[in-house]
This record gives sequence, structure tokens and C-alpha cells, in this order.
Amino acid sequence: MSVNMVRYVLKHHRFFKCMILGFMLFLGSLGLVVSYTGECTLDVEVWPPVNSSDCPASGTWGGFLTHSCCEAAFDGYLVALAKRANQTGQIFLNSTEQKNCLISMKAVEDDILSCGIEKLTRGTGGCSEYSTQDVKSELGDELKHLGEECQFVHQGSCGSCLSRWKQTDSVPNEKESPNKEQVDVCRFAVLVSLISSRVMDQTWSGSVRGCLAHQNASSTDEEENSNGGKSFNTGLWAAVGGLVGIFMMLAISLWILLRKRADPKSDKVNDVSDSSLSDESNGLKLSMKEIYAATNNLSSLNYIGEGIAGKVYKGTLSSGQQVAVKHIVNEVHVETFLREVTSLSRIRHPNLVALIGYCEKDDECFLVYELCQRGNLSEWLYGKDKVLSWNRRLEIAVDCARGLWFLHTYPEGCIVHRDIKPTNILLMENFQAKLSDFGLSKVMDLGQSFVSSEVRGTFGYVDPEYQKNHLVNSSGDVYSFGIVLLQILSAQRVINLNLKRPMPLDKMAKLVTRGGNISEFADPKLGGEYTAEAFDMVLKLALSCTGIKQQRPSMGQVVARLEKAHDMSAQDRSEAMSIS
Repeated sequence: MSVNMVRYVLKHHRFFKCMILGFMLFLGSLGLVVSYTGECTLDVEVWPPVNSSDCPASGTWGGFLTHSCCEAAFDGYLVALAKRANQTGQIFLNSTEQKNCLISMKAVEDDILSCGIEKLTRGTGGCSEYSTQDVKSELGDELKHLGEECQFVHQGSCGSCLSRWKQTDSVPNEKESPNKEQVDVCRFAVLVSLISSRVMDQTWSGSVRGCLAHQNASSTDEEENSNGGKSFNTGLWAAVGGLVGIFMMLAISLWILLRKRADPKSDKVNDVSDSSLSDESNGLKLSMKEIYAATNNLSSLNYIGEGIAGKVYKGTLSSGQQVAVKHIVNEVHVETFLREVTSLSRIRHPNLVALIGYCEKDDECFLVYELCQRGNLSEWLYGKDKVLSWNRRLEIAVDCARGLWFLHTYPEGCIVHRDIKPTNILLMENFQAKLSDFGLSKVMDLGQSFVSSEVRGTFGYVDPEYQKNHLVNSSGDVYSFGIVLLQILSAQRVINLNLKRPMPLDKMAKLVTRGGNISEFADPKLGGEYTAEAFDMVLKLALSCTGIKQQRPSMGQVVARLEKAHDMSAQDRSEAMSIS
């Protein structure tokens, strides 16, 4: 599948989602959905099936659900989402995740696909894109007031909690009056944010859910009766809806096909930045002509390296600025391209590689950075003909620590690099160090202590605790930086394979601190020219970075201790020179 096809599907995901859902409803109504292989990403508890005789006594959450038999399924779904939101800040599932979870919940409520839960899907606009942080900032004081009114609901004060929740109907950026579905999605976003704040308090959480579900049911029934007691067979309407969806799918597909034949370029996305990139990044766009002119048509003479995402070439822009150009051709790494542009276009720091520009066309993507003439730290640690003095190593370590400290304390939210290693530390002509490669970076909203994610990074540098719990936070970068510090001291690989018994680098360092000889751990290229006290200080700092998560220092503390070691070494060198 080409990059343009991927973008086309993403651009029209709501259309395809509607087609798929309509088709599933049709098959479900005919009893044809007999097997299911997708996995639900939520940790939804298993509930006993609801008997039809119990449904009238259940609730519809004030008309939020289409019928009361869905209450048990909705309650478990809500709790699972709240737990997820508590950890990640994310509220809504995307269309695929939503479909998988709803189908897996059919054992609880056979008609789950038409309960009303299906409309709570990310990508439908309005509040569907909101995180818990967005709810706090965009919906004003509604969440705060709701929390206050529902604070003592477990002690019997349900009325005020219920009344306040009914008022949470703000739909942002809507010029016209919002429809009921838009209001429901926003009320649900507020509800998940509320429950997630105290989801582990089962007494309180259960009381709030019971209040909002059951006491709304009676008023909803009265409204339905006043409207003529409109009731219908949900299964029949699901079948009709499915048939209509199929016919619409065929008609629209035919229309799109005819349109594409008339204008082959009509569905082509002109630029990634149109929908995915920020205003800041729009000012960095370069033309394909500029890219090829700068690199002499990607000449092999300008080739300087290769990473997972693609080859890197040096070049010179028309302005005379020397640059490094990363050429991304594999569509798998388009996400890396977008992440790098959105991350680096809005942040600037002396110890972060600056993004000069980018270019995207058809199946090719280019990222243009400032050129770091000295290559990467790995080349200087392990290259046979390259030597770094003790003071220069400390300066490089301080530069990297300052860059990470900046990322972790970024005003808009902590940025976790997730791939700190010597090859991603680049050196300028004067050996100033800069962090590079933000393809795996994660941004945590203000107030978040971690986000959930699949384990990504480079073997040997990934925090073992992150590997176990899949929780991303700044301490993972601290661990990786600790490993890099050990390599700066010793020029050893992350795992020493020269020994009869392979040993991780941090374990080797621990043995040295337990009565071993520091000189045996120091890089032989140093020739013993280092301050022993400063070396010992940095060694112990590195081990504290790779230690138990709760005892690791922050990057601010790391910077302070490295600067102290550097000053100590500089003073020692100055005294030695004065004596000589």
C-alpha cells in the first residue's frame, strides 16, 4: 500500500468506519457474525448476562443509551475506559479498537452494536478527539463543578451530582446548535474524566455510576411516554440500517471511482502538513528541487550514513548552510517523519539538533537538519583513530544532560526521547553535543506522570521497568542516559561479549564500585589522564541513573552533579598546568 493510499484512508476514515459498522450491523441482524478474532484493547471485566426481565429496572443514563438492557455492558465499558484514561489521558477508542471491544462484549448484551456506545468513537469531531487534559482546559469549570457536586454521592447526595452532569453539554467550536449525539459525546468525555480521577475508589466510583445511570432512567421513560411511547424492534431496524449502509457504500464507492477516473489527482493529498503538521512546521517546507540540488541528486559521494528510517546525505542549501538530509522511502516510517517534524519544528535548544526543513512528495519524505560535522559519539568512543579527552567527555555528557533536562521540563508537557544512545548524540565542529532522532519520542500532557505505549527503543538502553509495565515516563530516559554515561567512562559496549560470561555494562560498573579498581573500568584511551574523584563521582551518578526507578535522579540533578565533576576536573587540570 502506497503512502498516498494510507493517507487517503486516514483522510476518509469516517466514511469507511460508517461502511464497516453498517455492514457489521447487517450481518449481526442476520446472525451471520459467528466468529471473532480481534482483541479488545480495554481491560473490560466479565459480567453476567442480563435477563430481559431485569432490563426495565436498569437505567439508560438519561437517554444516553438506546435501551436499558445495555446498562451492564456500558458500566463495565465505562470503568475500563476510565482506568485507561487514568494511565494514558486518552478517552475515546479509535474505530478499529471500538469495533473490537463492542463485538467482544456481545456475550453481555447481544445487541451491543446498537446500544448507543458505538457513537463514542475517536475521529467524529468535537469532543471525540479530547483527552482528559483537554476536558480540563477546554470545557471550563464543568469538570471541577461536577467533581464538587459528586464528591459525597456515596453518602446519599445523588441529586446535585445528577443535576450537574445533565448540564455538561458544552460542544466546542460549534457555530450552530449541536445535535444530541455531539452533546452526548461531550457529556461522556466529562464523565470518563470524572470517573478516571478516582477510578480506584470503588465505593465512590460505583455510587456515582449508580446515581447517574438509575435515577436518570425514570425521567427518560417519562419523556418517551410523552412522545407517544415510541418503541421499535432494534434488531429489525439494525437489519434495515445495515441494508441501507450497504447500498450507500456501493453508491458512494461507484461515485468515487467515477470521480477518480475523471480526475486522477482529485484524492491525492498535496502535503502532509495540510492535515497533520502544525503551523510552525509549515514555515519549514522545502521544495523537492531544493533537496536534490543540495545533495547533488542524492549523490553517493554525499552519503554519510544510514538508519532504520533511511539513508542520510550531507548537502549545502542555496543559502550556503551545510545540512544533513534524511531520505525516508519506506512507508512504514512515515509516522517517524511526522513525529520528527511535529516535535522538532516547535522546540529549539543548543543541545538539540535543529530541524531546518522538510519535504514530502508521493512516496518520498525528506528531513533536513543542521549538519554536525564531527559525526556521532559512538564513532568517537569506538573508532580506532579517534580519542576524546576526559574534560571533553564531561562536556559532552553535560551537553546531553542539559538537552534532556530541557525536554523533560518543556512548558507544554514532558517530552520523552525514548532512544538515548551514543549514535543519537551528534557532535558539532567544536564538539558541542546535540541530541538527535526524535522518531520514538512521546509527549506527556501537563499533570501526567506517564503514558502507556508499546516497548520501543534500542536493546541495552531500554529501562527494564518500562519493558515490564509499558509505562513511558522521563525516568526511562534517565536510565538510558546512565548507560551512555558508563560508555563515556569506559568505551565499553552495553554487553561485553569478550568475557566467557557476557555481562551487562551496569553490572560490570557495580563490581568496580564494590572494591574493584577504577582504572580497570576506565577507557584505556584516557591513558590515566582523569581526575579520580570526578571519575568516581560520575560513575556513581551513572549507577544511580540505572538503579531503582524511585531512586533515580531527575535530569536537573544529573546536570548539577556533572557540572560539579567538570569544574572539579577543570580546576585539577589548571593546577597541574600551573605546577608544570
